[in-house]
Amino acid sequence: MNDKYIKLIADKLGIREIQVKNTAFLFSQGATVPFISRYRKEATGTLNEVQVAQIKDELKKYEDLDKRRDSIIESIESQGKMTSELKQKLEDALDITTLEDLYLPYKQKKKTRASMAREKGLEPLANLILLQQNGDIELCAEKYLNDNVETVEDALQGARDIIAEHINENVDARNKMRNLFNREAIIYSKLVAGKETEGQKYKDYFDYSEKLSRIAGHRLMALMRGENEGFLKITIQPAEENALNILNRQFVRGRGEASKQVEIATEDCYKRLLRPSIETEFSHIAKDKADEEAINVFTENLRNLLLASPLGKKRILALDPGFRTGCKLVCLDEQGNLLHNEAIYPHSGNKEAFEAMKKVTVLSEQYKIDCIAIGNGTASRETERFIKKIRFNRDINVYIVSESGASIYSASEVAREEFPNYDLTVRGAVSIGRRLLDPLAELVKIDPKSIGVGQYQHDVNQTKLKESLDNVVVSCVNQVGVNVNTASKHLLMYVSGLGPTLAQNIVDYRKENGPFNTRAELKKVPRMGDKAYEQCAGFLRIDGAKNPLDNSAVHPEKYYIVNKMAKDLGCEVIDLVKNADTRKKIDIAKYVDEKTGIPTLTDIMQELEKPGRDPRGIFKAPEFEQNVETIKDLKVGMELNGIVTNVTNFGAFVDLGIHINGLIHVSQMGDGKQRVTNPATILKIHQPVKVRITDVDIDRERISLSMKGVKQEF
Repeated sequence: MNDKYIKLIADKLGIREIQVKNTAFLFSQGATVPFISRYRKEATGTLNEVQVAQIKDELKKYEDLDKRRDSIIESIESQGKMTSELKQKLEDALDITTLEDLYLPYKQKKKTRASMAREKGLEPLANLILLQQNGDIELCAEKYLNDNVETVEDALQGARDIIAEHINENVDARNKMRNLFNREAIIYSKLVAGKETEGQKYKDYFDYSEKLSRIAGHRLMALMRGENEGFLKITIQPAEENALNILNRQFVRGRGEASKQVEIATEDCYKRLLRPSIETEFSHIAKDKADEEAINVFTENLRNLLLASPLGKKRILALDPGFRTGCKLVCLDEQGNLLHNEAIYPHSGNKEAFEAMKKVTVLSEQYKIDCIAIGNGTASRETERFIKKIRFNRDINVYIVSESGASIYSASEVAREEFPNYDLTVRGAVSIGRRLLDPLAELVKIDPKSIGVGQYQHDVNQTKLKESLDNVVVSCVNQVGVNVNTASKHLLMYVSGLGPTLAQNIVDYRKENGPFNTRAELKKVPRMGDKAYEQCAGFLRIDGAKNPLDNSAVHPEKYYIVNKMAKDLGCEVIDLVKNADTRKKIDIAKYVDEKTGIPTLTDIMQELEKPGRDPRGIFKAPEFEQNVETIKDLKVGMELNGIVTNVTNFGAFVDLGIHINGLIHVSQMGDGKQRVTNPATILKIHQPVKVRITDVDIDRERISLSMKGVKQEF
């Protein structure tokens, strides 16, 4: 990696060059973001996962820049137009915009007005006019008349076309226009004629303008969606007079006839070439910024969703509720394995309800059910009320579980692979139950875009969105750690250093040889090389292993340190885990060596205190108001418990237990003392919240909520 890039990245991220250099080297050796941030703290200077990922993104950006630079140099050289000065400028360019500006005069173009004028031999006339010396321009133009240039005006027009292209390709002029757009550009939207009725949802934008630098990402996304759907026409530009003044100051000298020609060419250049080009550029910049905001919202929501607290090892009876078609019922063991399935009909009359009640009671006893999960779709509250009427002979908790994306999972290849002999309804019910058991393990099987979080996810750059969401899944899986003896292939494939092939090989090895007893046994898995083992071992857990470190985040490469600690204290490793007083006797400074420093030793001590601990916290179930089951039960002024289901830049959506989510607008958040600008600083997905109803629109199924003046009890 070029040293100048190392310095640029370090300056941009506000870290030391050696941190960037060491991290770049680790990436070049095949290390992953989770591995580097967790197990190479001495090399990175304790950079966190976000910083390591940022370095990776910056390195990729400069790698792409170099590829484009090489392509441009090759193109210009093949034309025989490369000079030492131009090559130096290309070599010195540190961003794609500068590179493309330098390349613009040499870029192979379709036939343009300027290229046709050059073919007619008018370039010398254009150069003469650009000198803007005193003289009779029309007389000069007469010298260029021929069969292809019939009049003086034809000659002057052709010359102006060449001048306009010259101005458009001038790096300084383009940068001045960029600076002007950056300072003053306004985004305008107008209704497309005849689309008023069809485009009513964009009514607020039929005649709209806002400074581009201030527009919120979600408003820009709405404008662009309106344009894509054919209802709005968008333009982005500063005041034309200001742009022309800047260009005229640069290119027009004096008041002679030639200067007037240059001024005409300058105006033509701005309107026909320069403004559309810079407008497109700024439209892309604004879209990229809005994409980044939307993707950040989506990824943060997904992170909070994936890291929702698991219920833990419980036997679950899960119900996918319905009225006419009944409720699909499944029983799952502690690992989420399907034990039983059938349909019950609690909402089809008294006889069927009695039979359903008897069936749930028998199955709960037969399979020693600990809790019941009910999907939050149609008939969920009615099904919950039915279940709570049943008198079980022990405590069985009942939970309402989000079923967003369950139907997508049930029809997926993953579900067919897991349950080839069961239909979609069974698979959906299993997914609902497993989400309660372990949200992360189940949600990794579903396309994140189908989970129902985020905003404008179908409008943003899909490649960037997928990359960001995949990175979040990888981050969450490795943060939590994975039980190698129970994890599905779909969970294992996100572990650092693994992938679909190795994940499948691990599952196959388990089937053939039984559960893993030690981490070292992972090396026997086909295609598990030293690098893959290094990257994955610390994130894979072996529950009940003889060596307690095999069920911790201590990496096998550091076991020798823990063994030495135990030896120095005359005890076993297990004693270090069980006895806090024994751990207090350890002076970690004594164990610093050339590869291990205080940061890693501190992590090791934390793991010895709670080996294999789950960072997701304790499970807490939301409790909805029992007397509120439909939107018709809501009254303005009511204060209700809810659970946050989605967070956007303009507010947060809250499940009140009635199938229709309410919206807390950003202006209705906080305690009223301080204005909230970013909802994500106040609320997270799955967070319990108490809200007040401020408006109910039954016809449009819209519920407005407020947190202001409402005491939060959670």
